[in-house]
Amino acid sequence: MSKHPHDHRSGPAGHSHGVSADADRRWLLSALALIVVFMAGEVVVGFAARSLALISDAAHMLTDAVSIVLALIAMSLAKRPARGGYTYGLKRAEILSAQANGITLLLLSAWLGYEAVVRLFDPPEVTGSLVLVTALVGIVVNVAATWCMSRANRSSLNVEGAFQHVLSDLYAFIATAVAGVIIVTTGFTRADPIASLIVVALMLKAGTSLVRRSGRIFLEAAPAGIDPDQVADRLIAGSEVREIHDLHIWEITSGEPALSAHILVAPGGDCHAVRRDLQRLLRDEYRITHATLQVDHVGEQLGQDLLTLGRTDPGPAGDEHCDDLHGPVHRREPHRH
Repeated sequence: MSKHPHDHRSGPAGHSHGVSADADRRWLLSALALIVVFMAGEVVVGFAARSLALISDAAHMLTDAVSIVLALIAMSLAKRPARGGYTYGLKRAEILSAQANGITLLLLSAWLGYEAVVRLFDPPEVTGSLVLVTALVGIVVNVAATWCMSRANRSSLNVEGAFQHVLSDLYAFIATAVAGVIIVTTGFTRADPIASLIVVALMLKAGTSLVRRSGRIFLEAAPAGIDPDQVADRLIAGSEVREIHDLHIWEITSGEPALSAHILVAPGGDCHAVRRDLQRLLRDEYRITHATLQVDHVGEQLGQDLLTLGRTDPGPAGDEHCDDLHGPVHRREPHRH
């Protein structure tokens, strides 16, 4: 089927659909090894000292380890080329990883929060010296793991999520160490569940952020910091652009925004030049390098659609371009030049 002479559907030449930058697997594996070894020891000490703070820290570190494993798996899947029905490849594997990690954090925080509240009312005997020593070792381990994670590429959502988890663990161990000092010096055993609640708060914050950010990508929302209406205003400011509709901005995966739109230009305008100018604007001002633009002259697409449908009347207002307009229509105001 022949294409309309001014129906130009294209993206910028040379655009790569690969991962923008590979996370350094060696650094991730180093952080994973540190976390797993210390986590195993912390579980043993936590039960021996009857410390919920240490057990909750270990549970948090377990989610850190899982998030790193999922990040490594997702990175491998994301590298696979697009084929068959997966026209974007498996890039959103990392988003699935981030969402699973966030949900796990929320579930763990609910359980640990309940246990901490119970212990506030009926605090068990806690061996403060074991809590203090383990927390101090945990601070050293988490500083090392955080440094390893910071060396990896954090542009992907699940790698960044894993980094934030390890960082929040560092804060949690500091709180646990403070609780250990309080128990050793004053005998105030409720300091242990109070420290657990601090860990729970950190887990809730990290989990909520991951679920919200991954949910925005799954729901095809515009990337944070990009207002589609403002983008439309910038696009329509071009001297020959008269109308923009079906404007969609979403993220294929974290850090990889995409845009598609139908652009109508003034009769006689150069559709190719307009498309190139708009794609350059999107790249330079919004870092959107994956832009698919359909560019037509005003009225030409309407005539083509009417011929296809066997109609001669333009129909009611709003029926100028397609049966179902997706999103608002942005028209150039008459007084704008």
